[in-house]
Amino acid sequence: MKNIVIAAGYATRLGELTKNFPKPLLQIGSSTILGRMLDDIDRIPEIDEHIIISNGRFASIFEFWAKEQHYTKPITVVDDGTFSNETRLGAVCDLLFAMDKLKLDDDLLVVAADNILFFSFQEFVDFAYKKNTSCIMCHEQPSIEKLQRTGVIVVDDNMKVLNMEEKPQVPKSTWAVPPFYIYLKKDLDLVRHSVENGCGKDAPGNLAHYMVEHTTMHAWPMSAGRFDIGSLDTYLEAKERFK
Repeated sequence: MKNIVIAAGYATRLGELTKNFPKPLLQIGSSTILGRMLDDIDRIPEIDEHIIISNGRFASIFEFWAKEQHYTKPITVVDDGTFSNETRLGAVCDLLFAMDKLKLDDDLLVVAADNILFFSFQEFVDFAYKKNTSCIMCHEQPSIEKLQRTGVIVVDDNMKVLNMEEKPQVPKSTWAVPPFYIYLKKDLDLVRHSVENGCGKDAPGNLAHYMVEHTTMHAWPMSAGRFDIGSLDTYLEAKERFK
């Protein structure tokens, strides 16, 4: 299984902090946002490589950072060739770009690089292999306002996903979807042809939505919380919390 880190965005909401520096490598305590995530994922036996998808502006920074790390699994940095927020490929196209460039034909763990988690991805991997399907994560979200800004799923008693909507005005459940996914090798052909068949390009949830409509997927309820660093305020809060 390859660990695919989607990190090609420009984090414009963090202003000067990320004007010339990638958000995933911002310092949090003694580590970085991305470092804290890889500390966990690197220990998963099924993972054999970390692949970081960056953009042309930040790829060299990720490469310099990677050379200083001592993970047991190798780190590969992929440059998507874009240099501005206006010309970015979008998360789904970044994934397809890396799959094509590296000729990937493995199970994929796909993660957004701007979260601090209070659980291990090992639980998610175990769940996917037990179900033998591609999978998404989910968590209970009581706030209608927050559900209207994210992906929302409907599941059956076995956590099989029956329906998924992106940013619904009238959510059909309280199961929200964070940006963490597992796409098994048997479903990669669907992934490769998703955009040409109408899948949205920007948010990673667009691909999950597309896949739910074309193959069997299950949802793993997160066993603990996460800290989503999406703005300057949440970054400063995380720095204070983990100092």
